Amino acid sequence: MEKTVLYQFLVEVPQAAAIWSALLLLALIVLTVLVARPDRDRPEGDPSAPAVPTDRELAAAESADLRRYADEVAVAAAGAAQTARRRRAAWSSAQTDLDRAWAAYDEAESAARRFVGAGALPTPRTPRTPMEYAARERHLHRAATAAYWRGDLTLRQLGDVFGRRDGWDPRLHPVDQEVRLARVVRDGRLAGYRAAQERERNAWRDAELAADAARALAAEAYAAAARVRPARSTASRPAATAPARLVTARWRPARVG
Repeated sequence: MEKTVLYQFLVEVPQAAAIWSALLLLALIVLTVLVARPDRDRPEGDPSAPAVPTDRELAAAESADLRRYADEVAVAAAGAAQTARRRRAAWSSAQTDLDRAWAAYDEAESAARRFVGAGALPTPRTPRTPMEYAARERHLHRAATAAYWRGDLTLRQLGDVFGRRDGWDPRLHPVDQEVRLARVVRDGRLAGYRAAQERERNAWRDAELAADAARALAAEAYAAAARVRPARSTASRPAATAPARLVTARWRPARVG
């Protein structure tokens, strides 16, 4: 009897183990298929399934994007127009400064031209006394100081006059001093005119670049606004209706002043 029970145990246990192994393998296979293809066995109307946007929703989202882009471009175009106006005002101011610098140089050139023939004339003879040299020095200092207060000499040039540097000699005759002073003033105003001319050119270039940028942004803002209008009407139509073809008319923006 004991041998019969032992025999049945030894025969039936491997069979049960084989059956459980087969069932476990089948469960793993089914689980793998479900993980790899979840949409296949998912019932229709599952709330966890991602919703597919409709044509109306897609059109509304596209219209919102176009409207947001149009607003951003409109703000950028307004800022560019304001910058263009500032640059043009700066150029106008630089042009005014250039005209003034030219008038100042022309005046100094006319004053220096009056001394052109002074070198051909003999220098008036005066007694070479200490009082005469002191009078000549006082004359030079007064003339140079007056030129400085008029803006014809810089503070450094005035210092050169009083320090007897850069060729300034207080012992020269007052006529020779006036000739040199007129030429220094003319050369200074010429340098000022050239500097004003360079500033005017730079201001003009900046104004032109700003105007081009403003015109380009204005055209883009107009085109973006034109794209928003058909997009709005398309979003309000039924889904079965085909959207109308967008035709953008040519538009030339006004010149930014």
